[in-house]
Amino acid sequence: MFDEQRFYDCIQRDFPIVPRPFQSAGAALDLNEHAVLSLLARDVGAGRVSRIGAVFAPNVIGASTLAALAVQPEALSRVAARVNAYGAVSHNYARHGHHYNLWFVAGARTRAALDVVLGSIADDVDQSPLDLPMEREYHIDLGFSMSGTPGTPRGWRTPSPKSTHLDEDDWRLVAALETGLPLTPQPFHALARCTGMPLHRVLARIAQWHASGVIRRFGVILHHRPFGYRHNAMCVWNVPDARVDAIGTRLARVAPVSLCYRRTRRLPAWPYNLFAMVHARSEAELQSALEHFDQQAGMGALPGRVLRSGTCFKQCGTRYSWEVPPT
Repeated sequence: MFDEQRFYDCIQRDFPIVPRPFQSAGAALDLNEHAVLSLLARDVGAGRVSRIGAVFAPNVIGASTLAALAVQPEALSRVAARVNAYGAVSHNYARHGHHYNLWFVAGARTRAALDVVLGSIADDVDQSPLDLPMEREYHIDLGFSMSGTPGTPRGWRTPSPKSTHLDEDDWRLVAALETGLPLTPQPFHALARCTGMPLHRVLARIAQWHASGVIRRFGVILHHRPFGYRHNAMCVWNVPDARVDAIGTRLARVAPVSLCYRRTRRLPAWPYNLFAMVHARSEAELQSALEHFDQQAGMGALPGRVLRSGTCFKQCGTRYSWEVPPT
């Protein structure tokens, strides 16, 4: 009997970087290559799976930021559509609980290029986005557990390398990876063809990036809501700079925190510098997490906000390479 939970728990991380990866992945699950490809094609088509590919460590191969706009509720869909039109924008969500209510992630090859994007969005929507780049990560859970068992230990993170220089071949490979592996028996051959790189170099480069931490996770990337994670919130606090690292490290150990990091304040509009994302499968689970913030991490005495996730207007991988010209 097919066990979907086990299937997705196994292939969200450490997907085989070999010429026939779907065959190798299936062997560990007692599935043949055709069955793996059919299951993934079904769920990509149904919007349950975003893609199969790489999640790059933040701010290692390019620049990214979390940004926000304050939008009148009746204009949210219209403004979101304008923001979505930018190739640099990957995630775009309505969040409720603050007058900044439209939150998006944007990326680019350089910070200068990212600034140009934010300036263009500002001109387009007649408002400068709140720009909140990440300063330090405390915990990033690399996937969504189907069985209820966390995929990474609380507070765990892979040390990220310093900003990495990429040549033009590398950027073409990044661009190919960002859209995901094609669902064919030999997907890396397709990457080799579209980048003009030999297959052995494609495999070696991806494996090197994965081993060094440039690629934080390589595997199946899920759309979490179709798998039941519908009760989600971004929690933020104003923490004294001298204490934020200690508190952030402690907060990261509280389940079910999936993301925890420090971001730049923007005074006076945005005083908050510590962020935690909670993805929960029920309102009770979400409320339990919020209570644990006070009980286990001592967050109750700190000024903070809970911004609940609303409409998802866009969700895909961070697009650092949207400026890369096609070959």
